[in-house]
Amino acid sequence: MKSSKRILALFICLTLVFSMLVGCSNGQQKDENNGGESEQTSSIKPGKYIGKASGYGGPIEVEVEMGEDKIEGITVLEHSETVRISAPAFERIPKAIMDNQTVNVDAVSGCTASSVGIKMAVKDAVEQSGADMDIFNKKLEKQEVAKTDEEKTAEVVIIGGGGAGLSAAVSSLENGAKSVILIEKMPALGGNTILAGGAYNAVNPEKQKAQGIEDSIEKHFQQTYEGGHKVANPELVKVLTENALDGVKWLEGYGLEWKEKIGSVVGAMWERSNQTVEPLGTGYINVLEKAALDKGCEILLETKATGLIMEDGKIVGVKAEGIDKNYTLKAEKGVIVATGGYAANPEMVRKYLSDGVYTKDNLPEKIVSTNAPGLQGEGIIMAEEIGAKVIDMEHIQLLPMPGDKFGPSINVEHSFFINKEGNRYVKEDGGRDEICLATFEQPDGQYYMINDSKIIPENRLTLSGEKLDNLIAKGTVVEADTLDDLAKAINVPAENLKATCEKFNSYVESKNDPEFGRAVWGEKIDKGPFYATLRYPALHHTMGGLKINTKCEVLGQDDNPIPGLYAAGEVTGGIHGANRLGGNAIADIVVFGRIAGKSVMGK
Repeated sequence: MKSSKRILALFICLTLVFSMLVGCSNGQQKDENNGGESEQTSSIKPGKYIGKASGYGGPIEVEVEMGEDKIEGITVLEHSETVRISAPAFERIPKAIMDNQTVNVDAVSGCTASSVGIKMAVKDAVEQSGADMDIFNKKLEKQEVAKTDEEKTAEVVIIGGGGAGLSAAVSSLENGAKSVILIEKMPALGGNTILAGGAYNAVNPEKQKAQGIEDSIEKHFQQTYEGGHKVANPELVKVLTENALDGVKWLEGYGLEWKEKIGSVVGAMWERSNQTVEPLGTGYINVLEKAALDKGCEILLETKATGLIMEDGKIVGVKAEGIDKNYTLKAEKGVIVATGGYAANPEMVRKYLSDGVYTKDNLPEKIVSTNAPGLQGEGIIMAEEIGAKVIDMEHIQLLPMPGDKFGPSINVEHSFFINKEGNRYVKEDGGRDEICLATFEQPDGQYYMINDSKIIPENRLTLSGEKLDNLIAKGTVVEADTLDDLAKAINVPAENLKATCEKFNSYVESKNDPEFGRAVWGEKIDKGPFYATLRYPALHHTMGGLKINTKCEVLGQDDNPIPGLYAAGEVTGGIHGANRLGGNAIADIVVFGRIAGKSVMGK
């Protein structure tokens, strides 16, 4: 009995000891787990951190507020991006990072460089907090969105939210439309227009006379037709040149501000380029969007047209896809196609090359594009599917510079071009095809635009609205106090550059260029600092597209109008021929966008 009691006592004692050990073990495990969690989160030092990275236009600076275990706030402090283009990225990327607690979110289509810059700036700030980047850089799994079907009806449906589409929307509303729906596949309006240099060619006697510029509509017609190698439809060229100035005044009536001075952009061939106060094409889109919305236009962004609806030989609507909806958009009066060209689609460009200025032999396989990524040619393809006729598809245009290498100026008056040997090789005021073909013959197929400090304003903003100091920091523009220093910095023979500059300045003084026949002159290049911008040709404009008449009616294979279908802007052909004058594109989209809006309403 006593033995049993001893055994029982020993058992109870051992049980108590075991329980205590287990309890201690569990407590220790709990502390270790807590400690582990603390170590994971305590590596973050809560507070606000400044992150920096490079965007498309220059540095992007953000402030990120870090809590103990998550990102609690993101504020963009400073950036140099083009506001209209980059706005979707600045709206969506910080929110996506906050919602998902990772910097590894998708870039916003159409503003990839800005998206990446924002993400890298946030990442820089998060890293400063001591956070575990394996956690804050996790990859997101894409979730499929279930789409619903929706039908809408309007008198006019417009495909494309660039300058032509918006001009057509405003015009159709001016001409009695009670309802207009405009769809744009990108997350923001603007298309190629917002990326353009902003020049609008129009004979403007009042301003030109004040500058001593002699011009006429007949001269604009001649240069447009002959500059396009006499390929264009003369009737369309006449409509463009005769209505360009009225388009200037029309835009001004909606609040667009113009600079007082008339200029001449590369390839314009004459000083008739009206320039907006706002940089690039932002002024046009800002004004036209406001006018369209004020008049009641319904705008659907991130909505891609997938096909035209034809009934009994007439276009009666558009099929489209949004983020979460499949649309059937009925058009009681008609559909206007304003989807732009296809210069962002190099495969489509090469498909049609034949005997134009550029061929499959002389156009490099790998060549960059100045175009917005959405310019893929879908409008042309959709219209062809229902029997529309195309024209001039073999004709494309290159810009003598990529969109990110405009440099201090896009005008030619106060600049000259040199190859990498330091010598001029072409007249700077020539046609764009002339300049690009000559550039292909130069070392590396590249050249430098040379300017001096006389064109640099006090705020050091370029004509395209960029900060010159950002371009210098990125290496896009080289600045030097003397020509000797500039030559050294860009690795060209100093004696050649100085001799070229001296000769060029003598031509400026005499307004005569015996070497290349330049006719547009500004001031001498003689006041340091001096500037050099490396440039080379880039895909820019497609002259071919849907065949239209002077009423912007799209023609079928029999050259008769397709009822209910209209088109305006770069999606059309026949206006510019084999080469487009610099500054004629904005005039084109406004003039023919207005006509399309008027015609669809039967006026």
